Amino acid sequence: MPDGSNTPAAPPSSTTSPLDPFPIDYSRPMKVAVIGAGYTGIIAAVRFPQKVSNLEFVVYEANAGVGGVWYSHRYPGLACDVPSHCYQLSFEPNSNWSSFHPEGPEIQQYLEGVVDKYKLWPYIKLQHRLVHARYDEEAGKWHLKIRRPKYSAHNGTDADGNNANGAAEVEWEEFEDIVDIVLSGMGALCRWDWPKIDGLTSFKGKLIHTAEWETGEGDPKAGWKTTVSSWSDKKIGVIGISSSAAQIVPSLQPIVSKLVNYGRSKTWVVAPFGHDKVQELAKNPRATDYYFTDEDKEAFKDPAIYTKFRKEIEQRMQSGYPLLFRGSPMQQHVRNMATQMMKQKLAKKPEIAEALIPDYPVGCGRPVPDAGYLGALCQDNVDYVSTPIAKVTETGIETVDGNHKELDVIICATGYDLSFDYRLPIIGRNGLDLKDAWGSGASPETYLSLAASSFPNWFQSLGPNGAVPGGSLTLVLEKIVEYVVEVTLKLQRDRYKSIEVKKEAVNAFDRFAQGYFPKTVFSLPFKSFFKANSDPNGKISVIWPGTPLHYVKALKHPRWEDFTYERSVKDNDDSAAWLGDGTTLANMDPNADRAWYIDPENIDFPKVPE
Repeated sequence: MPDGSNTPAAPPSSTTSPLDPFPIDYSRPMKVAVIGAGYTGIIAAVRFPQKVSNLEFVVYEANAGVGGVWYSHRYPGLACDVPSHCYQLSFEPNSNWSSFHPEGPEIQQYLEGVVDKYKLWPYIKLQHRLVHARYDEEAGKWHLKIRRPKYSAHNGTDADGNNANGAAEVEWEEFEDIVDIVLSGMGALCRWDWPKIDGLTSFKGKLIHTAEWETGEGDPKAGWKTTVSSWSDKKIGVIGISSSAAQIVPSLQPIVSKLVNYGRSKTWVVAPFGHDKVQELAKNPRATDYYFTDEDKEAFKDPAIYTKFRKEIEQRMQSGYPLLFRGSPMQQHVRNMATQMMKQKLAKKPEIAEALIPDYPVGCGRPVPDAGYLGALCQDNVDYVSTPIAKVTETGIETVDGNHKELDVIICATGYDLSFDYRLPIIGRNGLDLKDAWGSGASPETYLSLAASSFPNWFQSLGPNGAVPGGSLTLVLEKIVEYVVEVTLKLQRDRYKSIEVKKEAVNAFDRFAQGYFPKTVFSLPFKSFFKANSDPNGKISVIWPGTPLHYVKALKHPRWEDFTYERSVKDNDDSAAWLGDGTTLANMDPNADRAWYIDPENIDFPKVPE
């Protein structure tokens, strides 16, 4: 280490100090568990071992592979609607993305590549699902109950206990792990429900949810087309007009006999994010994606060229925030452009435009990027139905006007549970369950989206009010991990057993958030998953109250005064315990460098004025 110290597994025996027989820079043992091996878990697996000494570290992942939503989601057309070069880690740029908006498997492969390169597999426990968490107040530790198959995590079973062909179930077992710090990376897109439609379970054909693509044929790992190879003569119903529906419809339209899209509301369909750059690269004003050529990739090998390209895209992604302010010129411009585009692309079926175009501003809900969706709706084998669904029958779907359509397959592209009910007990101080603390999702309150009062040493990535409204999500995830690393180092350095956000700090952040939102389109009384329980007048509980760059700056310097701390039982009566025994590790090791401060890398050389 730069200061000449190397943290030993056990502290050296130095003196019989009345304080603590540890050198001041001895790093006490810490154990950190991360829940989920998506972006957050993978970033954490890189940064925690890099930054924290004397660390025991583990990532528990419920699925049989890494990548989070990019592993579990395999529906037709799955792709990133954010530019690929903005959807990568800052320390692991990828100049070989195939396209501007890559398909899901390519993103998952990128994440697997990060795990391989940084040798993270020893930290990651696949098919290990958290089923219960309880905080031990006396010890200052979390007791995690983990469910896993009794067989190897590489035996071909998935997180639900099915083997590779979905036939047999394996036997499960549970064990307990005890850790100092928990970072939850349980993303919002891992919890979903079937839509509440009468008769849904009575359907005799195939019933599929986009979050769990299983058709009974083919192998999703070999590509989604293998799972629909027998659908050429099938009639397909797609319920919903979410981003996933907008990817599924144009993907299935050319290969099925009939497709019926049931829209349950209105939505803004906009040009793909970064469309202006796509069209510039493709030299085509109608292009919706661009596939990078070998010449492009060769040019990107020059760091200066690639950095310039990335900064240009990032600059555009970070510049769209005025859209979200009520009455802003950008809001009006984008609304006019989206209306014009939707009417033009739906000119063949203008009644669809009438049914789809909302009467609220763009951004009240997440806009749907158009990568072929509107064009697919105009095809002869596609019907768009805006009449509300009355019920699902054994053979199809009936709308409230009595119209019934026979279907072979029903696909529910109906979104996710964003209530922040993690569907397992998370028990903090005094037996308080996080679900109860947050009112079953009706009024979740956090500090910077990261922490909740009464839940010491528990942090979450993209918790309530944590989703970024545009910009770079991956940058925010990196900063969240860095923040929790700093928290861990503080506990380790200052010899605290727990850190807990103050209730007044939680209240202050909530006041700030709810005071900020009225000037944005989010506050308008329209149904949106940005609001608690999708209540039109509900609390805005999903979106960060500010720009993505504001989020990054808010996380840069932890405000330690917003937390309370507990010392270990041993140190409870001694606020000077962090001083140790008056020595450093270098003092106690005869082979250590005790003049480390002379090395140039340890000197902050000031710039000499000209």
